[in-house]
Amino acid sequence: MVTQRFREVLKKAKFIVGQNVGFDINIMGAELLRQGIANEMEPLPVLDTCTEDTAQLCQIPGGRGGKFKLPTLSELHEFLFDEPFVEAHNATADVEATARCFFELIRQGKFSPAQLNASPAYLKEFARSHPEPFGLVGLEHINFKEASRKIREQITQDERDLSHQELAENIAALEDYPYVHLHNHSQFSVLQSTIRIKDLVQQTAEYGMPAVALTDHANMMGAFHFVKEVKAYNNSVEERNRKAKENGEEARWKPITPIIGCEFHVCEDHSNKNVKDYGYQIVFLAKNKKGYHNLAKMSSLAYTDGFYYVPRIDKNIIARYKDDLIVLTGNLYGEVPSKILNQGEKQAEEALLWWKEQFGDDLYMEIMRHGQEDEDRANTALIALAQKHNVKLVATNNTYYCAKEDANAHDILLCVKDGEKQATPIGRGRGYRYGLPNQEYYFKSPAAMKALFKDLPESIQNLKEVVDKIEAFDLARDVLLPQFEIPDEFKVAEDEQDGGKRGENNYLRHITFEGAKNRYETVTDEIRERIDFELATIENSGYPGYFLIVEDFIREARNMGVSVGPGRGSAAGSVVAYCLGITNIDPLEYDLLFERFLNPDRVSMPDIDIDFD
Repeated sequence: MVTQRFREVLKKAKFIVGQNVGFDINIMGAELLRQGIANEMEPLPVLDTCTEDTAQLCQIPGGRGGKFKLPTLSELHEFLFDEPFVEAHNATADVEATARCFFELIRQGKFSPAQLNASPAYLKEFARSHPEPFGLVGLEHINFKEASRKIREQITQDERDLSHQELAENIAALEDYPYVHLHNHSQFSVLQSTIRIKDLVQQTAEYGMPAVALTDHANMMGAFHFVKEVKAYNNSVEERNRKAKENGEEARWKPITPIIGCEFHVCEDHSNKNVKDYGYQIVFLAKNKKGYHNLAKMSSLAYTDGFYYVPRIDKNIIARYKDDLIVLTGNLYGEVPSKILNQGEKQAEEALLWWKEQFGDDLYMEIMRHGQEDEDRANTALIALAQKHNVKLVATNNTYYCAKEDANAHDILLCVKDGEKQATPIGRGRGYRYGLPNQEYYFKSPAAMKALFKDLPESIQNLKEVVDKIEAFDLARDVLLPQFEIPDEFKVAEDEQDGGKRGENNYLRHITFEGAKNRYETVTDEIRERIDFELATIENSGYPGYFLIVEDFIREARNMGVSVGPGRGSAAGSVVAYCLGITNIDPLEYDLLFERFLNPDRVSMPDIDIDFD
């Protein structure tokens, strides 16, 4: 029916007129081809109001190659009539504005007689007949966007018609439930967040939250610092509460559970570098240390194998490393919300079922309320899909800065990232820049979050279930060195039982004194005493294997003809290093101090600087 009406109108036309109309011609031509109908648009000449000629007319900077940018309909309308076009992207309003701009361009002589298939006299008569700029033709506009919003609000109200009393009861019921932020970005989301790890932990403590998650974009660089900062705070809780009681204050400080997570870009094929596919943004949380290792593995693959504009993974990688992970469906750039807004609810449901199949009860539907129309539109469908497929809701806020007043500083950071001026308006396309749509992306208080979701109390209550799944773990550990294989005659059986280093110490002593025979004509008591002292210090440090490993690869480097430096830094003060061939400087000859390298009163891991050609 619509196609038939279109063809009837097309038969009356002599030209195709529009703003950047080439795209519309291609889309309509594809639809005619799909229906098996001849494309009657092809013979018609095109008069476009978005060309290099109108770009030269408007002279808006920012075009490619130093040229002026092609004007949008709004920009052309404002240039021609000195008034903004406020109904942009409303279909009837777009048609009326395009027609008005087109006739005004004819009136000003911006189309040639040849383009209009008319005589010069016709154009003169047209200008004489219309001495004033063209006005609107008077089409009746229906704001479909606003009408759709009202319909959605009515549907939502009908479905969740809660009275003020019920909402008040919900808020009261949520008093006993803690709120936990599960979607936070730190300074390690480089040039995207202003939150320092220390500030994140401190703000969590101030609000009395029992846990907090770190979900930086694609990387795990902040994880160690995050766990370390939370551990330092937890160690201070008892002392903080003691001081509070002494001052007659409430002992309100509580331990915090650190939740390590990551927000990955999940694309179709992470190995495909021919398609610019940023993928969907999906949040993963580690339930335990095994989950953390899986996150770390996926992050490494995203950078080493999947980096194309952004670090990316795909669903095959997720299926391989999904164990002990919790998944949130993400913000509007997540797969399910994005498909609701851009493809359809059927496609979004299919995507949700894949995630549900992979993660079962460890999948949660993320609901955000930043006060955005598109977000509200997506949430209606997300809640319905969650109820249909028994996926629990969780209330989150996509956090990029600590306090609301930090919004401007964060916006400046985004400008630094993209090399833009803050005065450039936020939007899409040339002449605009990236920026967050409002100032709601901050670390909100539990009371604020509960008030936002008072009609969805289950989205707050389910957060406790997520936190209960988390097993806290520490990332700090002793330095791990490769196990150096020593000859059997130096091995000690007890080492197998208690992990001792007796065998390594024995072997290090042996090769050190063998080396001393080559370095010195006579191993005097002074030399022996110095070697014994150094070996005792090395034994006390617990790192004899370090010297064995360094001696091994330096010896092999020399055997291969690789030039090795004579030694520099504090290691040059070690006679053991000299005897092993690690350095070529005799500390005894130059009175160099071993204690600058390893101090028996301050145990630390040795650090030998080596130069290779």
